[in-house]
Amino acid sequence: MRSKRFEFFQQLVAPLPRPLSIIDIGGTSKFWEQCGWAGVDNFQITIVNLKMSECEHSNIKVKIGDATNLVDYSDRSFDIAFSNSAIEHLFTFENQAAMAREVKRVGRTYWVQTPNYWFPIEPHFQFIGWQWLPTTVRVEILRRYACGRRGPYPDLEQARKNVREIRLMTRQELCQLFPNANIWEERFCGLVKSCIVYSGFPVQAA
Repeated sequence: MRSKRFEFFQQLVAPLPRPLSIIDIGGTSKFWEQCGWAGVDNFQITIVNLKMSECEHSNIKVKIGDATNLVDYSDRSFDIAFSNSAIEHLFTFENQAAMAREVKRVGRTYWVQTPNYWFPIEPHFQFIGWQWLPTTVRVEILRRYACGRRGPYPDLEQARKNVREIRLMTRQELCQLFPNANIWEERFCGLVKSCIVYSGFPVQAA
């Protein structure tokens, strides 16, 4: 599914002139290595994340930054503002709205992917219906058991932080934050697994 997702992204960017400047908000260099764009001079990629990581590719720069306040970058300074499975990690809807504003500000086009709140298997904790359980129940489960790659966290505050970090979004919320965008629904067994909001590309229809 990730391969199909990136093929769709490649279709959108195909008409854009090279070289392309891309800001990847919350991403990693490993993602671009897997996609085959690392080391390709046609794509100049700036990764902004909370943590610094090493990168050996000349066309990729890794910078420390806050997705909700990209103060180091001017308006429309990148051809593409890109984000893959990052906006759901921002704890609150207010933070997600701030990131959405920055995405629309720094990119002449943008592409943002995030898991769907209504898909029954929560992808981070790999637990059926996880996002629909009360927060207190999720915290107690995570204190006792490993859920996906997270936990167990016997410490109460650590468990709370991990639970609260992930806030999945609905299509309605994405429409609210990106009112002029197109939305492509990624489906699994007929259910919407994730949504991609995109805007500004010469090809607009999925």
